[in-house]
Amino acid sequence: MNTQRLFERFEPAKGTVGDAPLTRRYLADLRGCFRDSRDYEQALTKGNPLVYSVAAVEPATGEGDLHYGLGTIYPGSVGDEYFLTKGHYHTWRMAAEVYIGIAGTGIMLLEEEGTGESRVLPLEENSVVYVPGFTAHRTINTGEIPLVYLGVHPARAGHDYGSIAERNFNTVVVKRDGQPHVERRDRS
Repeated sequence: MNTQRLFERFEPAKGTVGDAPLTRRYLADLRGCFRDSRDYEQALTKGNPLVYSVAAVEPATGEGDLHYGLGTIYPGSVGDEYFLTKGHYHTWRMAAEVYIGIAGTGIMLLEEEGTGESRVLPLEENSVVYVPGFTAHRTINTGEIPLVYLGVHPARAGHDYGSIAERNFNTVVVKRDGQPHVERRDRS
């Protein structure tokens, strides 16, 4: 067991956990995630902002071990669609995950594999969202400040981004009259 990872301090304002590696996703990394490709290309002409980052802590990979990450999604939008993560299933589909809201206001978009049934749940300071196995999940910042959260999952869960990249989620969250609004994705 790596005892150096038994205790860590995290800094929500910096989005870091000790010296854990930090993955940064910029707007150019999110091609195909937003519903309107014209809005996306237009946004890219204005720059390539940092959309989100994750500091991942992976202390061990044995049976029963846990991994966790501190995520930060910055405020912003592409057209009327809020900044979001790529979203993923777990490679080990039965793996569940828990998200703990630390700061900001956002939404967890959940989509069941097979049925495609979508649910949106609030993710905000002092809240917990349970993501069941066999469920794709995406985090969306609907506020004016960074959305910061901690995600905890089984070490063997893995991340399957490819399935989402192929077809995306059935649901989108857009800003209407200054508020988040849930819509079905137009597949035509």
